[in-house]
Amino acid sequence: MRSVIRFLNAKNMKPSEICQLCDVYGEHAMSSSMVRRWVQLFNEGRENVHDDKQSGRPSVVIENLVCAVEEKIRENRRFTIMSLSLHFPQISQSLLHEIVSDKLGFRKLCAHWVPKMLMEEHKFKWQASVLDFLTRYSEEGDNFLSRLVTGGETWLSHATPESKQQSMEWKHTSSPTRTKFKQTTSTRKIMCTLFWDRKGVLLVDFLPQGSTINAGVHCDTLKKLHCTIQNKEHGMLAGVL
Repeated sequence: MRSVIRFLNAKNMKPSEICQLCDVYGEHAMSSSMVRRWVQLFNEGRENVHDDKQSGRPSVVIENLVCAVEEKIRENRRFTIMSLSLHFPQISQSLLHEIVSDKLGFRKLCAHWVPKMLMEEHKFKWQASVLDFLTRYSEEGDNFLSRLVTGGETWLSHATPESKQQSMEWKHTSSPTRTKFKQTTSTRKIMCTLFWDRKGVLLVDFLPQGSTINAGVHCDTLKKLHCTIQNKEHGMLAGVL
């Protein structure tokens, strides 16, 4: 298989095309990541398709073992080294970690957090808005950007404690350690609505205590925003309202 990879690579075939070997040879084929690794080695000038001779004690990290580990990882990507070692009792956890991180190049990453899950309908509307914005920008240029106003809402706590990062101080090793009591974020919150354009903040509006967010509240906020924009156009916007 290495000879075939070398031949196809010399024919200037892309690694994604060479990876079709996995479909041809089935379960006996090497993994796609291993195919790409050999393509890289041949591009760097390697000509020998056989394993390099090693001195001393032979390594237990053979290609079949690496492929087996990769297969287990793809079955469950939330594995731990300890749980993975149950499937490979013949090697130590440290060696297994070396195979996962160094040989296969896997890194354990957290999922990307997003505020909400968008439905297909929402995605189509966003796509239509973006295309409309791009069309108008190509026709009107920076004048179009000057008329864009963006807004958002967020809850603000009445009191937010100082974080551990904010309380850090420069000290000598012999200096006494300052004591910091644990604090919790205030349970009392207030809704804040913020609008801004390309030059800065236009309006910051707070929802009065005891009020409910409804159509009337939104209309009042939009009226304030309208007055703010009118004042700005007449050069009367002196600061944040």
